[in-house]
Amino acid sequence: MKTLKAFEADFPNEDACKKLLAECRWPDGPVCPRCANTKVYALKSKPHHWVCKSGITTTDTEGKQVTCAKNGGYRFSVITKTIFQDTKIPLDIWFRVAYLMLTSKKGISALQIHRTIFGEDSGSDYRTSWFMCHRLRCAMRGGIEQLKGIVEVDETYVGGKNVNRHWDKKTPWKAGGEASGKIPVIGAISRKGNVIAKAVGDMGFTTLQDFVAEAVSTRAKMVVTDEHSGYRHLRGHGFFHKTVNHSHHQYVTGSVHTQTIESFWSLLKRGIMGSYHHVTREYLPLYVNEFAFRYNGRNDPDMFRKLLQTV
Repeated sequence: MKTLKAFEADFPNEDACKKLLAECRWPDGPVCPRCANTKVYALKSKPHHWVCKSGITTTDTEGKQVTCAKNGGYRFSVITKTIFQDTKIPLDIWFRVAYLMLTSKKGISALQIHRTIFGEDSGSDYRTSWFMCHRLRCAMRGGIEQLKGIVEVDETYVGGKNVNRHWDKKTPWKAGGEASGKIPVIGAISRKGNVIAKAVGDMGFTTLQDFVAEAVSTRAKMVVTDEHSGYRHLRGHGFFHKTVNHSHHQYVTGSVHTQTIESFWSLLKRGIMGSYHHVTREYLPLYVNEFAFRYNGRNDPDMFRKLLQTV
């Protein structure tokens, strides 16, 4: 990633931002976001706006049949059907917020972004920054191919300590796992490669098995997990499976360990604790998206462009 000064020099105004967004969305030229027609016409009166007059019939978000050719054609812009649609905030502000989120290793709070971008005396509401951050986290979704090589799979629980909770929210003494009231998160990581992680509703047998089948290729050299019983049938599903028994204080046996995924869990929890302090069950999946996206792009100079490709 570039320095903030260089980044702002590249995107000094709305027009520069829209130009890059169009390049990232449609590298081969603009495409109608309603019917995917490539034969669209630019509107000379409005830069970065086009009209589609295709006769293709499609179904809109309300389930209605629509045709772009009706009523003089379907008009759209570079932000149509993106997280920026209907926004009243200039794109250069959106870009700065995205830059701050991507360059903060352990995340940056919406309150800090509000102070940095808008200023405490701007008259704008903190909830504006909060909304923008969550919109960008939505764009930081998966899209990663199945993991190969040596893959580590592990699960963790995110939430505050029982001793710090209000008296009517405390769980039974020394309760572990889901009984502790924490939120389960499962992840898989390829050594020196990408990570795939998501918050789940429970940590049952089918949850773990289905996640591995979705995230890990059967061509993976080896799948390493802990002794959790939910992984016991992986070998029967085409995976070369090895385990470490943490309950017996076994952590490393040659190349068999889960330290890489555990380092990612540490990054996630330190970020939540240090930057966000509290994350609800409803929004935790978005924060997991953010940390996984940033981790996967840690050595990618085009990480910002890749984010724009997903908006």
